[in-house]
Amino acid sequence: MAYSHFRNIEDFEDPRLVQIDSNLYGAAFFLMKLLPARFILEQAFERGELTAGSCICETSSGTFALALAMLTAQSGNGLIIVCDWAIDPKLQRRLLELGARLEIITDPQPQRGLQQARLDRLRLLLAENGSRFWPCQYDNPDNPLSYARVAAKLVERIGRVDCLVGTVGSGGSLCGTARYLRMLFPDLFVIGVDTMNSVLFGQPDASRLIRGLGGSMVPKSIDHTQVDEVHWLSAAETFRGTRDLHHRHALFMGPTSGAAFKVAAWWSGRHRDKNTVVLMPDEGHRYIDTAYDDDWLAANSPDWIDSRTECPATTTEPGSKFTSWTRFAWGRRARSEVVP
Repeated sequence: MAYSHFRNIEDFEDPRLVQIDSNLYGAAFFLMKLLPARFILEQAFERGELTAGSCICETSSGTFALALAMLTAQSGNGLIIVCDWAIDPKLQRRLLELGARLEIITDPQPQRGLQQARLDRLRLLLAENGSRFWPCQYDNPDNPLSYARVAAKLVERIGRVDCLVGTVGSGGSLCGTARYLRMLFPDLFVIGVDTMNSVLFGQPDASRLIRGLGGSMVPKSIDHTQVDEVHWLSAAETFRGTRDLHHRHALFMGPTSGAAFKVAAWWSGRHRDKNTVVLMPDEGHRYIDTAYDDDWLAANSPDWIDSRTECPATTTEPGSKFTSWTRFAWGRRARSEVVP
């Protein structure tokens, strides 16, 4: 097969399943984005949208860019990543080492910020001569479809799953896994974890400290009708959850995993007769100088060490202003049914 090289690191895709508590299980990924990245590229090859000589172009400043770079280093396809000035320097060096070309955007689009400016640059690159392919992780239906494999592994190893907790960025992992699990468990309770100042579930857009969580635009990959409840965490609460996960359970994961763990631990503690699974997207190595560095935290999120909120407040207005852990009963509704 033309895409056989994408399978060379397939063993890195599956999560380790770790029992954190009697009824709480962590699906801890080395790099979650490897799974949808490979699936998207393979499906594109089968449809003829991608060839051995194609250059892959994507906008990403995080783990999806790294996943694509790891895959294209094996396949020989060219890779152009459009990112912004805030990209982590270590990730930048690694992408370059893997052969990616970086287009770094410094000036935001006046109305829709850096995310739109990156998309504008990407579209110019796609229009250039030569075979170009855009994986488009945020809108590509193959993103959530790729998580059938994760759902199958959870059922095989755990059996009944009563609650699934995961952070929401592109929406693929949480919504895709939930969709497949509900074929077996229609009463599955799904919690989406977001952060303040993210438009995904109705907050007004503003700057955010946590990468890979939330967004300024709503991706098509998010199926809001899969979500029963939304929890918003502050950056300080997210960092506290990340450090607690490592300190108490020896799971060295990134901040998105820490946010999801904090919510999952609370829910599973209140529902001891229910099996809860928390999705943990990536390991902590990229964050050793940020989330795991006390000096960086003191400068960027000084209240993290005292942020020991034990339970969320409840709101009936997802667009209202709040500064600490808050939840909202989404009720498997479309976004248009909840957000004016």
